[in-house]
Amino acid sequence: MSIAPSWDRLAAAETHRLGEVSAANVGDALQRMTVMDGGIRLFTKRAVMLGNALTVDVRSGDNLAIHRALDEARPGDVLVVNGQGDMTRALVGDLIGEIMVNAGVVGAVVDGAVRDVQALSEMGLAVYARAVTPAGPFKYGPGAIGAPVAVGGVAVAAGDVLVGDTDGVVVVPRHRVSEVVNAVDGIGEKEEALRRRILAARSDHAAAAR
Repeated sequence: MSIAPSWDRLAAAETHRLGEVSAANVGDALQRMTVMDGGIRLFTKRAVMLGNALTVDVRSGDNLAIHRALDEARPGDVLVVNGQGDMTRALVGDLIGEIMVNAGVVGAVVDGAVRDVQALSEMGLAVYARAVTPAGPFKYGPGAIGAPVAVGGVAVAAGDVLVGDTDGVVVVPRHRVSEVVNAVDGIGEKEEALRRRILAARSDHAAAAR
């Protein structure tokens, strides 16, 4: 089991604005370059996720490293697991969910499968994955904790910021958080101005048809 030295996390005050806007706007601020692919989907009821990445690399179908990774967790973390895209064995279920809640972990993004989604929902966790299956995992290892991983077609480093909603997940590289926070309001304002023009045109067309 490989465990990286401790890594920096950003304080909630530095990232909270990203949780107030859509994942789409955050992705737009990053030129759509760090948006996870559409195979990574939300399976729980909680529709907003924001936190610092706790990265885990595992062998297909094996979650031993995930259990060990949660010993390194801090409140506000998001578990980010490269499960090699394997959808035959669930890497996260209700027991890991209970540990996540105890550690203050707010959600998980798994490039693989999960299970017990009803229970995970009731715990208030935001859980994204490629699939759901009742089949449980192996626990032999190996694994790496705190190393960069590839999840949903995007590279994620420990301490990067994850933003998720019903559309999916965006990775904000830690060194770009301030840049993105400063950009999202302008993106929202441009979209709102365009929306007003579209609605005004619709009203004009409706009036002309009377």
